[in-house]
Amino acid sequence: MNNKQPYHHGNLYDALLKEANIILKRDGVEGLSLRKLGEALGVSRTAAYHHFANKNALLCALAEEGFHQLNYLMQDIPWAAKTNLDEYLIDLVEGYLSFAIEHPARYELMFGRAIWQRMEPTSSLKSTAHDSFRAYAERMHALLDTINPEHTKQPLRVAQATWGMLHGLCRFMLDGIYGTSKDMSSVSQEAAAMLSSYLHP
Repeated sequence: MNNKQPYHHGNLYDALLKEANIILKRDGVEGLSLRKLGEALGVSRTAAYHHFANKNALLCALAEEGFHQLNYLMQDIPWAAKTNLDEYLIDLVEGYLSFAIEHPARYELMFGRAIWQRMEPTSSLKSTAHDSFRAYAERMHALLDTINPEHTKQPLRVAQATWGMLHGLCRFMLDGIYGTSKDMSSVSQEAAAMLSSYLHP
């Protein structure tokens, strides 16, 4: 780190991720670079490379952080046998869509081609992404055990189908061709009703 570096070694990583998120939101993936990131924080490019070997490593770290945030969001939506299923599903759908709409560049990075097809996801990102889906599948399995044990014969397929529906709705909103964020509430209500009808015995 050079003399302009205002951060201690222990928190530079967090500062780099925070600033990278700002640049990602403003300039997109193409506008994000380790050089620009270092300049924004007033540190040398060498300091940034100390934490991220290259741009792909930085993008993977941003996507991994996004999966952690999404996982926390879904876990924070309470479910118990006494919970009203329709209310739970509305909260789940609206929470997921809100995350994507509020962080469109981050969401695209988490699921898009910039990492998964054009570059190479790190082992840490792969593990975090898979853990995020696993946690969702386990939550869905527990829900099915409570309301409709018949569906638990195919818990993985139910989890894949319902997450796919959520992801498709996000793309629908973010692309803005047939719907926008203004439609989120009414679309969420309809999607939750469809999921409820499917999940109920």
